[in-house]
Amino acid sequence: MRYALPLLVIGSPAFAATGPFFSLGNTDFIVTLGFLVFIGVVLYFRVPSRLTRMLDDRSTGIRSDLDEARALREEAQALLANYERKTREAKAQADQIVANAKAEAQSAAEQAKLDLKTSVDRRLAGAEEQIESARNAAIREVRDRAIQVATAVAGEVVAKQMSPEDADRMIDQSIETVSTKLH
Repeated sequence: MRYALPLLVIGSPAFAATGPFFSLGNTDFIVTLGFLVFIGVVLYFRVPSRLTRMLDDRSTGIRSDLDEARALREEAQALLANYERKTREAKAQADQIVANAKAEAQSAAEQAKLDLKTSVDRRLAGAEEQIESARNAAIREVRDRAIQVATAVAGEVVAKQMSPEDADRMIDQSIETVSTKLH
């Protein structure tokens, strides 16, 4: 390493040029002089410290951007977790609503069965009452008809066996009985 700088200077094209090195006619000297002036101007205007400051500012900006990106990422993860939790809660609520709806539907079906059974029982009872009423009406009608027939037959028999004087006497007795009971 310590021999590298002298070897570079010895092997440089400045020594390959002909003529004195420190003359303004030597292009190698002019290039070296311009380079040294350039380095001097750069150091005078503190370009390395400005570059360092700019790089530090840039690294600070990048660090703040990374911190902001990290914060945004954490916020996004929190939002994602929140939305996933809300999605799970909504799914649980939907499952609960479906379960409640099924239970209500089952209950409504059972109630409908009970109502239908009650309605059928009530209609059967009503039909039995109507049948009983119709039976009683038929029995009454048959009895009334039998009474009418028996009365008519008895009237004919009595009329054949009774004389007209007996019939007049019975009519008079009936009239007297009715008038005494009415007055």
